[in-house]
Amino acid sequence: MPRKKVRNYSLYTKEACRLLGILIRNARKEKRMTIEELAERASTSPNFVRRVEKGGLTGEIGVAFELAFIVGVPLFQPENTGTPNPKYLNYKISEALQKEALLPQSARKPRETVKDDF
Repeated sequence: MPRKKVRNYSLYTKEACRLLGILIRNARKEKRMTIEELAERASTSPNFVRRVEKGGLTGEIGVAFELAFIVGVPLFQPENTGTPNPKYLNYKISEALQKEALLPQSARKPRETVKDDF
Protein backbone atom coordinates (compact mmCIF):
# COMPACT_ATOMS: atom_id res chain seq x y z
CA MET A 1 0.00 0.00 0.00
CA PRO A 2 1.46 3.39 -0.97
CA ARG A 3 2.44 5.76 1.78
CA LYS A 4 0.24 8.78 2.33
CA LYS A 5 2.10 11.99 1.56
CA VAL A 6 2.32 14.37 4.48
CA ARG A 7 1.82 17.98 3.48
CA ASN A 8 2.90 21.01 5.44
CA TYR A 9 0.42 23.84 5.08
CA SER A 10 1.09 27.43 6.07
CA LEU A 11 -0.81 28.94 8.98
CA TYR A 12 -2.52 31.27 6.50
CA THR A 13 -3.84 28.31 4.48
CA LYS A 14 -5.05 26.54 7.61
CA GLU A 15 -6.83 29.63 8.87
CA ALA A 16 -8.38 30.37 5.46
CA CYS A 17 -9.84 26.84 5.29
CA ARG A 18 -11.08 27.16 8.84
CA LEU A 19 -12.77 30.48 8.04
CA LEU A 20 -14.38 29.08 4.89
CA GLY A 21 -15.70 26.13 6.88
CA ILE A 22 -17.17 28.36 9.58
CA LEU A 23 -18.81 30.61 6.97
CA ILE A 24 -20.33 27.60 5.17
CA ARG A 25 -21.59 26.07 8.44
CA ASN A 26 -23.15 29.35 9.61
CA ALA A 27 -24.83 30.00 6.27
CA ARG A 28 -26.12 26.41 6.14
CA LYS A 29 -27.64 26.79 9.60
CA GLU A 30 -29.17 30.15 8.67
CA LYS A 31 -30.87 28.44 5.72
CA ARG A 32 -31.95 25.64 8.08
CA MET A 33 -30.29 22.99 5.95
CA THR A 34 -28.96 19.73 7.31
CA ILE A 35 -25.53 18.45 6.37
CA GLU A 36 -27.22 15.64 4.45
CA GLU A 37 -29.35 18.10 2.41
CA LEU A 38 -26.32 20.21 1.53
CA ALA A 39 -24.30 17.13 0.60
CA GLU A 40 -27.10 15.90 -1.69
CA ARG A 41 -27.40 19.27 -3.44
CA ALA A 42 -23.64 19.38 -3.98
CA SER A 43 -23.48 15.72 -5.07
CA THR A 44 -20.99 14.83 -2.37
CA SER A 45 -20.94 12.90 0.88
CA PRO A 46 -22.03 14.24 4.27
CA ASN A 47 -18.56 13.34 5.57
CA PHE A 48 -16.96 15.68 3.03
CA VAL A 49 -19.30 18.50 4.12
CA ARG A 50 -18.34 17.86 7.75
CA ARG A 51 -14.63 17.96 6.83
CA VAL A 52 -15.04 21.26 4.98
CA GLU A 53 -17.02 22.78 7.84
CA LYS A 54 -14.25 21.77 10.26
CA GLY A 55 -11.64 23.47 8.06
CA GLY A 56 -10.28 20.28 6.52
CA LEU A 57 -7.45 20.73 4.06
CA THR A 58 -8.12 17.72 1.84
CA GLY A 59 -10.68 17.25 -0.90
CA GLU A 60 -11.68 18.86 -4.15
CA ILE A 61 -11.66 22.65 -4.17
CA GLY A 62 -14.48 22.73 -6.72
CA VAL A 63 -16.82 20.89 -4.37
CA ALA A 64 -15.90 23.22 -1.51
CA PHE A 65 -16.67 26.22 -3.73
CA GLU A 66 -19.97 24.60 -4.73
CA LEU A 67 -20.90 24.17 -1.06
CA ALA A 68 -20.16 27.86 -0.50
CA PHE A 69 -22.25 28.85 -3.52
CA ILE A 70 -25.23 26.71 -2.48
CA VAL A 71 -25.44 28.25 0.98
CA GLY A 72 -24.68 31.76 -0.31
CA VAL A 73 -21.15 32.40 0.99
CA PRO A 74 -19.57 35.09 -1.22
CA LEU A 75 -16.09 34.13 -2.40
CA PHE A 76 -15.11 36.25 -5.38
CA GLN A 77 -17.42 39.22 -5.49
CA PRO A 78 -17.33 42.80 -4.34
CA GLU A 79 -18.40 43.59 -0.79
CA ASN A 80 -22.01 44.55 -0.01
CA THR A 81 -23.65 42.66 -2.87
CA GLY A 82 -26.43 40.26 -2.08
CA THR A 83 -26.05 37.73 -4.87
CA PRO A 84 -23.13 36.31 -6.86
CA ASN A 85 -22.49 38.27 -10.03
CA PRO A 86 -21.13 36.26 -13.00
CA LYS A 87 -20.27 39.54 -14.79
CA TYR A 88 -17.96 40.47 -11.93
CA LEU A 89 -16.24 37.10 -12.17
CA ASN A 90 -15.84 37.53 -15.93
CA TYR A 91 -14.37 40.99 -15.33
CA LYS A 92 -11.88 39.61 -12.78
CA ILE A 93 -10.95 36.74 -15.14
CA SER A 94 -10.38 39.22 -17.96
CA GLU A 95 -8.27 41.38 -15.66
CA ALA A 96 -6.16 38.39 -14.59
CA LEU A 97 -5.67 37.28 -18.21
CA GLN A 98 -4.50 40.76 -19.18
CA LYS A 99 -1.95 40.68 -16.38
CA GLU A 100 -0.90 37.16 -17.40
CA ALA A 101 -0.23 38.40 -20.94
CA LEU A 102 2.38 40.81 -19.56
CA LEU A 103 4.19 38.13 -17.57
CA PRO A 104 6.84 35.80 -19.00
CA GLN A 105 5.68 32.46 -20.44
CA SER A 106 7.65 30.49 -17.87
CA ALA A 107 9.51 31.18 -14.69
CA ARG A 108 13.21 30.43 -14.65
CA LYS A 109 15.84 30.96 -12.08
CA PRO A 110 18.29 33.68 -13.08
CA ARG A 111 21.58 32.43 -14.44
CA GLU A 112 24.52 32.69 -12.18
CA THR A 113 26.98 35.20 -13.49
CA VAL A 114 30.45 33.83 -13.99
CA LYS A 115 33.01 35.65 -11.91
CA ASP A 116 36.01 35.82 -14.15
CA ASP A 117 37.91 38.64 -12.49
CA PHE A 118 41.14 37.00 -11.36
